[in-house]
Amino acid sequence: MGVMTRWLDPDEQRTWRAFLTASRALMDTLDRELQRDAGMPHAYYEILVRLSEAPGRRLRMSDLADATGSSRSRLSHAAARLEAAGWIRREDCPTDRRGQLAVLTDEGFATLAAAAPGHVEGVRRHLFDALSPAQVDQLRRISETLADHLTGSGPN
Repeated sequence: MGVMTRWLDPDEQRTWRAFLTASRALMDTLDRELQRDAGMPHAYYEILVRLSEAPGRRLRMSDLADATGSSRSRLSHAAARLEAAGWIRREDCPTDRRGQLAVLTDEGFATLAAAAPGHVEGVRRHLFDALSPAQVDQLRRISETLADHLTGSGPN
């Protein structure tokens, strides 16, 4: 006997579809704006942000992949593009012969600094301006619960 499928009830279905539509529309809009204004997709922006926040503006490629939720191969492809643009460089890891470091260049930092104000304004305009302070708090708590559940980093 197979396991019985737990179908979504009408309220759950409505919630799921609203979440899916809203999250896709938000990310598509932010991605489109970053591409238009800064010449990069959101995934590249996120890589530059993570490197800018790291000590020495450098991270192991494996840690950067984990931090950005990317596969190793997807990050490697993105890193090649960012390196070609002069925004990062890759170096061998001194403590691990097989590992590589991604290092944010001065040009990459300047590119990120130029892109950040417009991106932050987009996040504010498309997400936070549409919500009340109570809804922002609810969204944060719901998002933290889902992130903990899906990544195993919190209470299950």
